[in-house]
Amino acid sequence: MIPIRDEIKTHRFPFVNYILLAINVVVFLLTYVFTTDPNAVYSEFALFPIEIKQGLDVGDVRNILTSMFMHAGWFHLLGNMLYLWVFGDNIEDRLGHFKYLLFYLTGGVFAAFAHYVTNPSSAIPTVGASGAIAAVLGAYLVIYPQSRVYTFIPIGFFARLRLVPAVVVLGMWFILQLFSGVGSLGMADQGGTAYWAHIGGFVFGLLIGLFFKKRVHKPVPAPPTWN
Repeated sequence: MIPIRDEIKTHRFPFVNYILLAINVVVFLLTYVFTTDPNAVYSEFALFPIEIKQGLDVGDVRNILTSMFMHAGWFHLLGNMLYLWVFGDNIEDRLGHFKYLLFYLTGGVFAAFAHYVTNPSSAIPTVGASGAIAAVLGAYLVIYPQSRVYTFIPIGFFARLRLVPAVVVLGMWFILQLFSGVGSLGMADQGGTAYWAHIGGFVFGLLIGLFFKKRVHKPVPAPPTWN
């Protein structure tokens, strides 16, 4: 299932979300279009779990942040940006601009930590906004459980665009990550998808979403007026 857009209208202009989208695209272009050796960029700015295992330093902290804005190819970039475009504006609308930026970055750090814990000896560069975006998805699921999403369902010749509950779209996404993550435990790290980064980011988003949802107080009804 491919989400296209949701039904929720935002009240604030989501300029932070647009900036995050732009940074991801610009970094990708700088890596693949305006440099002759993308691998050299990975070596310098990607996250390597084994380097953290050998001793966390300033360079590793920097790479945790820079790796969030790097991608391994066009499909990797476009898939991530689609999810950020569909769901990020609503979370920014709910949290506010600065809190959303802080939430996004912290979610990416939490996702990187989850990936490190499950793959501490990996020497494969880890890149992508998926962990931070997974945090956005987790928060969306909690804050907007009744939302519906226009979703493209490609089933052979019967591909259709349908309104699907966000609980179904995001719930199925998380279940897929969870099963894949559990299946990858104990296997040699050959690269590919960092499922535990997705799981860690999503769980972080769920927790933050619950916190902000509890802060929404229902209005107290006014006392009746007597004529």
